[in-house]
Amino acid sequence: MSPSTPEELFAFLDRLGIAHATVKHVPVHTVAESRDLKAAMPGGHSKNLFLKDKRGRLFLVVAEAEARIDLKRLHGPLGATGRFSFGSAELLYERLGVRPGSVTPFGLINDREGTVNVVLDAGLMAHDPVNFHPLHNGATTAVAPGDLIRFLEATGHPPRVMALPEPAAEDGEAMTAE
Repeated sequence: MSPSTPEELFAFLDRLGIAHATVKHVPVHTVAESRDLKAAMPGGHSKNLFLKDKRGRLFLVVAEAEARIDLKRLHGPLGATGRFSFGSAELLYERLGVRPGSVTPFGLINDREGTVNVVLDAGLMAHDPVNFHPLHNGATTAVAPGDLIRFLEATGHPPRVMALPEPAAEDGEAMTAE
């Protein structure tokens, strides 16, 4: 089955009664590349980490763009087995229907088997709206935080909202990936 298109995503949001606004822009691949664009868009902006644990369980961690996350400790609070590694580009496309640089919780529309566990950063969810790529990195779509949760639940991905562990000050392996 082919991945959903942005138009199909927007139609799904419309069917759920979720208000959304999209701004087109030049494609951006990293948080750093997108800083200037985000400055003109209100709300919370994200970085999205597609991770797998030692057993192969998949996780999408949706964090505030500038959050520092301790990947060495993240597996514990999430109940994952062993430390996380990043999911491959092939697995990302297979599950979420997006390429690296376009990772987004909206990609969960493509995980029809519900294999990806979703974790939302409480800090990001304190913003209104929250902003994500609409299945490609040449635009940003804003929705209310509660509507993001409704979308995720409608796709079979009830999210866990939590504060993500930050690295200790002396920890040199802090996760600041984009």
